Amino acid sequence: MDDINLHYRFLNWRRRIGEIRDVQAVPHRERYRERLQRVLRDGDILRYHGNSDEVGGFVAARPLYLGNRYFEVTIVDTGVRGMIAVGLVTKLYNLDHQPGWLPHSVAFHADDGKLYNGNTVGQQFGPKCCRGDRIGCGVSLDSDDGQLTVFFTKNGKEVGSVEIPGSPDVFYPAVGMHSLGEEVLLDLKAEWRVEEDDGQMIVDSHEEDWSRLHDVKVTGTLLEYVGKGKSIVDVGLAQARRPLNTRFHYYELEITDPGEKCYIALGLARRDYPKNRHPGWSRGSIAYHADDGKLFQGSGVGHAFGPRCFEGNIMGCGIMFPRDYSLDAGDDVDDWDFDIIPKPSEVQNDLYANNEEEEEEEEEGEDLEGRKVTVFFTRNGKVVGRRDVALPVGGLYPTIGMMSPGEKVKVDLHPLSG
Repeated sequence: MDDINLHYRFLNWRRRIGEIRDVQAVPHRERYRERLQRVLRDGDILRYHGNSDEVGGFVAARPLYLGNRYFEVTIVDTGVRGMIAVGLVTKLYNLDHQPGWLPHSVAFHADDGKLYNGNTVGQQFGPKCCRGDRIGCGVSLDSDDGQLTVFFTKNGKEVGSVEIPGSPDVFYPAVGMHSLGEEVLLDLKAEWRVEEDDGQMIVDSHEEDWSRLHDVKVTGTLLEYVGKGKSIVDVGLAQARRPLNTRFHYYELEITDPGEKCYIALGLARRDYPKNRHPGWSRGSIAYHADDGKLFQGSGVGHAFGPRCFEGNIMGCGIMFPRDYSLDAGDDVDDWDFDIIPKPSEVQNDLYANNEEEEEEEEEGEDLEGRKVTVFFTRNGKVVGRRDVALPVGGLYPTIGMMSPGEKVKVDLHPLSG
């Protein structure tokens, strides 16, 4: 067995030596020239220039070690599919393939949040990335023994790292794109700095985003259930400080750990909602529950609504306000344009055809009087369904409930503001 392992290690190093020789064989004038294929560069802007059937790629002129060992890409436009990859490749990498797909390359892909390490099959690695997000890639100064530690960041926070064989002098910053309209801002001189306090990385608690936290711990954008999880009154509740309005009308959560039961609920509730009641169970609330896919609207009895949700799934909730809606507080906000998302009449529940019957049944559970608005829910970016509800005085606040040990979610209160 040791002989077999030694043989494969020898073959790997022989391929590596051949690769280095290929780079060294490139004339000096060509060695430090960037490579572009189906990508147009305008200053620091890279734009996809293909037909979506072919990969477009960019490879920087110099390997990462000649710079500051770190670079960033900001997504200006996700285009049709957002298939943007950021990572490291060798100088002569085949640009018909996304970074990370072929040997001697590694990349973080924005569309699925997966890490591709010399293989067309990715591994779950981090969150998906959208317009406005910054994706960073760098190499660790501690890399040695023929292994290179490559790390990736999103919006200045480290997502994770991976070790690959090789040295930094043969790996170049690379960007891949694969659908119409994709556009990114390249920063090859970005700086990566970890601030430390008593040896620990400083993380913004984001607690100021929440007005009420009961049996929920906040770490950055991560919410973790810390309650007992033994009965239906052991609810962990997190309620945002501000209600949804015409400017910030939608929010999302990603299930990072379903815990024991995945008793996770996402929805909206009045400000004085009871802390020991799951969102949707009591009057003045509506919520989509991950464990059974049911919709609860002011009642402890749920109705079949959408699919169940699991680890890695993204659940969303928003309000479609009438055009003439204005905030009681008089904030200077623009009215929501219905052209951006489907009109209420166009949003259908694809899994259940009896939405109208369900709405009539649920009206009994919602007894608050107020202006009617349409609340809609999404799963992984697709609309699951919608309900018309009465808007309580003061508005409806993003409210998340958890109820079994180990449950963790990442929350983005403003996913559409980038």
